[in-house]
Amino acid sequence: MADQHDTEPSSSPVPDTGGGPAGAALSGPVMVVAGARPNFMKVGPLQAELDRRSIHNVLVHTGQHYDPAMSDVFFDELSIRHPDHHLEVGSGSHAVQTARIMEAFEPVVLAEEPSWVVVPGDVNSTLACSIVAAKLGVRVAHLEAGLRSRDWAMPEEVNRVVTDRVSDLLLAPSPDAVENLTAEGYPASAVALVGNIMADTLLSNLERAKARRVVPHLGLEPGGYGLVTLHRPSNVDDPAILASLLAVLGDLADEVPLVWPVHPRVRQTLEQMNVPAAITRIDPVGYLDSIALQADARIVLTDSGGMQEETTVLGVPCVTLRTTTERPITISEGTNQLVGTDPDAIRAAAKLALDGAVEGRRPALWDGGTAGRVVEAMLAHRPGPDRLGGASGS
Repeated sequence: MADQHDTEPSSSPVPDTGGGPAGAALSGPVMVVAGARPNFMKVGPLQAELDRRSIHNVLVHTGQHYDPAMSDVFFDELSIRHPDHHLEVGSGSHAVQTARIMEAFEPVVLAEEPSWVVVPGDVNSTLACSIVAAKLGVRVAHLEAGLRSRDWAMPEEVNRVVTDRVSDLLLAPSPDAVENLTAEGYPASAVALVGNIMADTLLSNLERAKARRVVPHLGLEPGGYGLVTLHRPSNVDDPAILASLLAVLGDLADEVPLVWPVHPRVRQTLEQMNVPAAITRIDPVGYLDSIALQADARIVLTDSGGMQEETTVLGVPCVTLRTTTERPITISEGTNQLVGTDPDAIRAAAKLALDGAVEGRRPALWDGGTAGRVVEAMLAHRPGPDRLGGASGS
């Protein structure tokens, strides 16, 4: 495992305006949207911070992810207040799912009359709800704004860019995200560097996660195994690519045991493939067990955007099986290596990780205080004469 060198927290502490005045300054509730697994661990800290300040808030679950292992477990484990509205949209093509969310979300916004709609990340729920709110004249805050992979084959990239364009407040997790937004013409008044809210949840739950002892329960030794997660269509829907990845993972498993919590959409495909015996497949795990498995891993091999960030916070070497990333700070400052799907590149990156040659540090403002900075940015925001104060484009 790489050494972890934390950066100092922000030198300008977030002022606490107190619950009364803050709540009174808003014309309606703050509506927070969650729809898929990557969202749930991000809304909890914001919900808690709004509650702490006595700011009325409403949680909307779109139902984009509806499998209990991909949804309910997060609410239970992280003590997130259960949704005030559940849209239950279910699965479908990108167009169908986005349309269903928009149709179901609009009457909720009309009924609640929120002062803000906060949308995290880059899933279809993010895009759909931001468009509905913008068309109804409700201010939109995009949590994790400004991230760019520049890979238009990724549906998430379309969601990110369009959501940023219709948002009033762009809550950036890292300086590179701010640079992207500035280059695209967004005014400084619309952008706030707040840090990574994922770290709020991870750091506050790390000890609880380890106490669950999922690692010994699986017969694994801390620092003696690798963790694999794959779910992106570009990796798992093409049999030739998936077979190539399985072959190289099988080679690595001869050196270090690999455990793979299998995403529901991948399970059926794997049943038709030759999966090396040295790779242990398990059912999907909840957030706490996922964090515990990452924290004690010798190496993580993944195509997940969130895990690139989580391993950087944890100081664990990560090999990302993608050709692009919207989180370059995990490479420049963190523990991530971006290698694509070439077997030789994967082997070379894995060797560096297993030899202990990968080091990194936790980026600034990934310190557990992002939720407070998000609320301060929302309270300080003053609408301009038009959306984004006249941003010239994206």
